Amino acid sequence: MPTGDVNVGSSSIYDVVAIGNALVDVIGSVSEEFLTREQVVRGSMTLVDAQRSAHLFSQLPETVQTSGGSAANTAYGLASLGGKAGFIGKIADDAFGRAFGYDMNKVGVGFHPGAISDTEPTGACIIAVTPDGQRSMSTFLGAASLLEPSDISREVVANGSVLFLEGYLFDRDAAKDAFRMAAKYAHESGRKVSLTLSDSFCVDRHREDFMDLILNDIDILFCNEFELASLYQTDSFDDALGQLRNDCEFGAVTRDKRGSVVINGSDLVNIEAVPVDHVVDATGAGDMYAAGFLYGFTRGMSIEECGHLGSLSASEVITHVGPRPLVQLASLIPVGMRR
Repeated sequence: MPTGDVNVGSSSIYDVVAIGNALVDVIGSVSEEFLTREQVVRGSMTLVDAQRSAHLFSQLPETVQTSGGSAANTAYGLASLGGKAGFIGKIADDAFGRAFGYDMNKVGVGFHPGAISDTEPTGACIIAVTPDGQRSMSTFLGAASLLEPSDISREVVANGSVLFLEGYLFDRDAAKDAFRMAAKYAHESGRKVSLTLSDSFCVDRHREDFMDLILNDIDILFCNEFELASLYQTDSFDDALGQLRNDCEFGAVTRDKRGSVVINGSDLVNIEAVPVDHVVDATGAGDMYAAGFLYGFTRGMSIEECGHLGSLSASEVITHVGPRPLVQLASLIPVGMRR
């Protein structure tokens, strides 16, 4: 567990600097027949190659294109709450790369792409939406997966109160090295380092490396209860939570309708989920929870307040299709919690 004095919010340009997959979400409305014809698995997320991605893109009718990726969504959520966010991710010098950078800057997120890829095009997620609102995703990671230590700017990392790392990016050794270097830069600058585990399958593939990162570099861990169980290889939520309390200074574990549990050493707070009339699409809920939590954290709020802002942010995004809020999240913050 990292130790030492940390000056959150001290002389920083950004509240949060996020590092993750830089993907362009290409969203198009399609018929059920489109899924059958193009052999797209309904309601799934499938990794595809560049040729398949380009073909599906060419077959879509009118599309909406936005910057995407888990950590990028968290950065967007923080900006929507009224915070300041930066993002580091890898793109190519192509149409999607330019679209990603333009959209991030348009929504108020400072984009720092590192070295431009000359071997892979910018990653894209082709999202086919059927009339019932179901999203079927075909994801080409492309340049996003090629992040390496040389892409990490010490200056940018040092200018964020909290560094936020996306677990989805953890597959390649070079990306793991990039995470460790970014964490080193952050701690040398007196900043906090946070990580989202992203997916239990990611944890299964890289459990040992994740544990090494958590024990040596991570101050704040975000995960859901299934990712936590995978990390500690136990079916007991209480046992897993007890181990997390020993391994990390802060933790926020989401539990769907049961809300979340937030910890800080011996302090443990159960946070109720913010009720909604109907859950339409849970995509992006974890990303928005992290945004709300970090908004509160970088303003010195209690862990209970941080957890409540996380639940509040997540509650908006699950009421509609898409991983980003349709309203400014700042408008949802209770007056007494606005900072």
